[in-house]
Amino acid sequence: MNLPVDPAANLAALIRCPSVTPAEGGALSALQAMLAPMGFAIDRPTFSEDGTPDVENLYGRLSGNGPHLMFAGHTDVVPVGDEADWTHPPFAAEVADGWMFGRGAVDMKGGIACFVAAIARHIEANGAPKGSVSLLITGDEEGPSINGTVKLLDWAAKRGESWDAAIVGEPTNPEALGDMIKIGRRGSISGDIVVHGRQGHAAYPHLADNPVPGIVTLVDALLSPAFDQGTGNFQPTNLEVTTVDVGNPATNVIPARAKASFNIRFNDTWTAETLQAEIHNRLDRAAARRKLRPGRGEKINFELIWRDRPSPVFLTRDEKLTAGLSASVEAVTGRKPVLSTSGGTSDARFIKDHCPVVEFGLVGQTMHMVDERVALSDLETLTRIYQRFLEDWFA
Repeated sequence: MNLPVDPAANLAALIRCPSVTPAEGGALSALQAMLAPMGFAIDRPTFSEDGTPDVENLYGRLSGNGPHLMFAGHTDVVPVGDEADWTHPPFAAEVADGWMFGRGAVDMKGGIACFVAAIARHIEANGAPKGSVSLLITGDEEGPSINGTVKLLDWAAKRGESWDAAIVGEPTNPEALGDMIKIGRRGSISGDIVVHGRQGHAAYPHLADNPVPGIVTLVDALLSPAFDQGTGNFQPTNLEVTTVDVGNPATNVIPARAKASFNIRFNDTWTAETLQAEIHNRLDRAAARRKLRPGRGEKINFELIWRDRPSPVFLTRDEKLTAGLSASVEAVTGRKPVLSTSGGTSDARFIKDHCPVVEFGLVGQTMHMVDERVALSDLETLTRIYQRFLEDWFA
């Protein structure tokens, strides 16, 4: 029986599937073909929701008596942009000078390819694990993240699935394999502020209400003072204004409205609810202090619109998982990884409601870029790290 022990071959098969969100592109079928010879039971549920594309997902389980380890990830990838800008075709998995090129090479088909190879090597060396291993793979991580991991977790839990720990194979290392394990993530909230004025001629300002000074006042209230100084495990909470727009191409027209969009990455000083309340209070105080037009009594007329659902902050404190993975990384690479909560959100934010979860994968320097690529030596090293962890976990 030929098992998928070569991570480079596994990755090439996945890269050659053009699985740009939300298309399955053959990637889940390629993964199923790798898992089936090892005895995995495979399900491929498709989830739907009004206003979003249907998304096919994969859940594979190799059952045994003992602890249950989940590996989670995604086979969907971001668009390639202009293919003419690529040195090698984005879905060809070409190898040059020790690198494999292709969309998803590091984010995150490479992580999946290495984990599959690690399981295969473990089975060749030791037989079936003394426990259960499952792969929870979505096609919706790079998209709205509505019909993917969150629904796949609920679907599996309703079927009686439970997990003792999970590894998400996102590219966590900034410079070299062994640099960093993600043990948590900051929360994320996005919103819009809209200030309503009255349109008019710039030469007759007394007949209009210019919303631009109002939006400047409210944005300043969001930016200062600092929300906090950070905590032992997290960076300071940070708000970034991402757009300011009045939709007005004319220089002699006072606009009717002004809009600012913002995103906040917050630490465990806050919950989504307490941070939203703080934002409301800052804006209300600023709006009451400043008038749209001096001499008039009206405060700044604004509305605050929260976008989507907030992503909560979380921190994993499971010693067996974090210490075990750290030991495996150090044994293979000689590096002691930093335990970090930096970066953006990932599907770990959904998994943490079901079991302890950490993230560890490839070096992420080329993710989402033209000529995304991975060193073949890194594929081998990551496979060895995952294999070492599996052996220790199921010992």
